[in-house]
Amino acid sequence: MKILKFGGTSVGSAASIKAVLSIVKKSYNSGEQPLVVLSAMSGVTNLLCKMAIDASEGKSFQEDLALIETKHFDVIKALIVVRHQNPVFTKLKLFFNEIEELLQGIYALRELSEQSKDLIVSYGERCSTFMVSKISEQDLEASLFVDASHYIKTDSHFGHAHVNDQLTEQLVKSLYLTNNDKLMFVTGFIASNENGRMTTLGRGGSDYTAAIFGSILNATAIEIWTDVNGMLTADPRIVKKAFSLPVLSYTEAMELSYFGAKVIYPPTMIPAFLKKIPIVIRNTFEPDFAGTFIQFESGKTTLPIKGISSIGEISVINLSGSGMIGKSGFSGRLFTLLAREQINVVLITQSSSEHSITFAVNPEDALRAKSLIENEFELEIQANKLINPEIENDLSVLAIVGENMKKTPGMSGRLFSSLGRNGINVRAIAQGSSEYNISVIISKNDLSKALNAVHDAFFAELKKTLYVFNLGTGNIGSTLFKQLESQYDFLLSKNDLEIKVVGISNSKKMLFNLDGIDLANWDSELLEQGEDADLAVFVERMKGFNLPNCVFIDNTASRLPSSYYEGIFQSNISIVTCNKIANSGKYEQYKTLRETAHKHGVDFFYETNVGAGLPIVRVLKDLMLSGDRIVKIEAILSGTISYIFNNFKDEASFYDVVKQAQALGYTEPDPRDDLGGVDFMRKMLILARDAGYPIEAEDVNLGAILPETCLKADSVESFYEELKNENSYFEALKEKARLENKVIRYIGKLEDGIVSISVQIVDDKHPFYALSGSDNIISFTTERYKERPLVVKGPGAGAEVTAAGVFADLVNVGA
Repeated sequence: MKILKFGGTSVGSAASIKAVLSIVKKSYNSGEQPLVVLSAMSGVTNLLCKMAIDASEGKSFQEDLALIETKHFDVIKALIVVRHQNPVFTKLKLFFNEIEELLQGIYALRELSEQSKDLIVSYGERCSTFMVSKISEQDLEASLFVDASHYIKTDSHFGHAHVNDQLTEQLVKSLYLTNNDKLMFVTGFIASNENGRMTTLGRGGSDYTAAIFGSILNATAIEIWTDVNGMLTADPRIVKKAFSLPVLSYTEAMELSYFGAKVIYPPTMIPAFLKKIPIVIRNTFEPDFAGTFIQFESGKTTLPIKGISSIGEISVINLSGSGMIGKSGFSGRLFTLLAREQINVVLITQSSSEHSITFAVNPEDALRAKSLIENEFELEIQANKLINPEIENDLSVLAIVGENMKKTPGMSGRLFSSLGRNGINVRAIAQGSSEYNISVIISKNDLSKALNAVHDAFFAELKKTLYVFNLGTGNIGSTLFKQLESQYDFLLSKNDLEIKVVGISNSKKMLFNLDGIDLANWDSELLEQGEDADLAVFVERMKGFNLPNCVFIDNTASRLPSSYYEGIFQSNISIVTCNKIANSGKYEQYKTLRETAHKHGVDFFYETNVGAGLPIVRVLKDLMLSGDRIVKIEAILSGTISYIFNNFKDEASFYDVVKQAQALGYTEPDPRDDLGGVDFMRKMLILARDAGYPIEAEDVNLGAILPETCLKADSVESFYEELKNENSYFEALKEKARLENKVIRYIGKLEDGIVSISVQIVDDKHPFYALSGSDNIISFTTERYKERPLVVKGPGAGAEVTAAGVFADLVNVGA
């Protein structure tokens, strides 16, 4: 035989009850001999409790009672043919009348006992089970309503009664022997004491009822039908990537349930443990899904852990003092006190010095526990051997669970690495000697971020998700969006990486969508749905979302964003930027940003600061990390200047070439912004600093390309006039290069900590002689690359290559 238990959502409406009976009928017709255990309709138990409390406080309960009545009667009208409705209406009406009489008594006395509350809430299961049995009877005449309170006997601990196993076994066996040809629909949750007074089995009581019947009747399986596809790796409401687990051991399921998994309640499994009866978690609304099989053995798996569970709200009590050191029996005295007062301790950790004990309790028990400890240890506190216990609230517990943890090294490291990288502080740690569970206490505000980060860290077959907030939607930003959209599937399939752009801002509008902004239509969404842009608000909103694996991209040339970088790092958010200003400002800022990023375990990538998409910064860092020593760096790092000098030959005048470069979009609106060499200087400054030299911008020897008259012209038009006037200066330079069979280059050099940038004429033996177009080139002379320098060459400007460089930096975040 098989036990089928259906929860409140499964019997919550006419449609769901039809689904339940379809499952029951299929099982019955296949010869499985099902016994069906039912909960109250969803929401009814809570309403019954509310009505009881309202009555005891002198408040009206009639509206809620009418609501429960309507809820049941609507199902009867929908699922029972008219000629068979009256007997069902009559029986349920009797139940509702009894509820009303009880509530009237409570209302008159203004008193609600646990015994009365048990009696009132018992009607939830009795109403739903009787109703469903009568609906089933239309197709399956063998259907029989069974009130479990006549067969499950308990003590008189109302609200959470303890089962009399021996007497219950006798009564259940007798029931089954008498009715083994019937399809029994049994009330979950309820029982009775030796005097026949109604009791309840506590939280998860309907599951417990199913396990009791299954154990006594030696069922082949106990199926718990709910509204999810079995037990999942994490709470799917928080972790969107959570997936169903095919097999769990009893121990794993117990650990996951204890730490917050709501699908099954731990005491449910105890009767099943004793008989080694498998428990199967199934979905009423997806009956073809196999669900989760909970059995004695864990089963073969490659997963390092089985799941991540959590308790959303917990309080911690800290007890410390010299009076605890070497004091035998102290812990026993403390925890005996708490147990005697029915205060459940969720987690315990003690320092190796025995100077302190930290333990977690439910928030509603924290103040009472503190008071009890103060009374129990009053003398020790007065003698200053103990410090008054301290309560910390607004905390959560996160636990990773799995039998494979015992065989897999590095579990703790992986857990704490994923938490640390995302800036999640661990308040306390506990690990059982069985190594099936590692639990940590963290801030309640960090729970969602922690669950997602840890889930990504442990389930490698899932895709890692980066949450991106992008500032700047000009040429580089818009091109990056195109590249991200076109490469989305490739990244998922080849890199196991999902990139979600969840925030976009430009100077006018900003837009947020935590499910990911559609990069095919980002511009129209930003325009139509975006709010007024405010950089401070954008950054604070990003921090407030508290997402794991979060990246801020600065695709602007503005000074303002860099002032927020340090605060962004302090919020454990990585930064990718093509904006040079932060790295080329004061050295103290450069140093602070690196130290802050390192301290908070996040990335600061800026490859595009120097050579657009060329791997210059990365090559330099790799050389330094590998212990090589930089002897000299020479570079041409301005695509604009490179283009101008490469085309300044033959009959072309310098004026003509600059005009052509501007027409092609190579220069800024004022060409002096390029030809003045300031941008080149910033790039060389960044390289020098990355090479280990603490220099400032004013330390760079910046040689001029343009005569002073051109630089001081009061407008762009005047600049071009002066350029014509100085034609002889440039022609002389060109002629000198021609006569010596050389070429003109604007070269930056770092040597012995000194940075200089100047116009040079080089011959064909120089590595920069053959440079063409607008390419950049850099030459690294090091101890290892002394005879033949390491050269990196390629396009150093343009939206496509710069966006590609930002893209590459982004993909490497957290790698």
